[in-house]
Amino acid sequence: QEQLVESGGGSVQAGGSLRLSCTGTGFTFNTCGVDWYRLAAGKAREWVSTIHSNGSTDYRASVKGRFTISQDKIKNALYLQMNSLKPEDTAMYYCAARRGGGICRLKEADFGYWGQGTQVTVSS
Repeated sequence: QEQLVESGGGSVQAGGSLRLSCTGTGFTFNTCGVDWYRLAAGKAREWVSTIHSNGSTDYRASVKGRFTISQDKIKNALYLQMNSLKPEDTAMYYCAARRGGGICRLKEADFGYWGQGTQVTVSS
């Protein structure tokens, strides 16, 4: 079964750190690039970071300099190191593979693989 599974969420105080993991099973999920998204209560889902198939990375402005996305292709795993966490980082975090229907996809709506999410709670 092809799926993504996140882990590593938890509750921390502001200024703390967490490392999220996303593991793919049943397929090599990072051939087209992989993203982290987050969904906070009462807000729309928002993009957090991307690691492209060539290894280049992108971050939303509010996390740049605090979050680091990385991958281990041998382990078929994706990571998000989150430092200097703020209460506004509180959300459910999801990984998503830029694949759908057997091809690489560019639009979030076309991504065919999403994890179940891992909760991050940052208290002030």
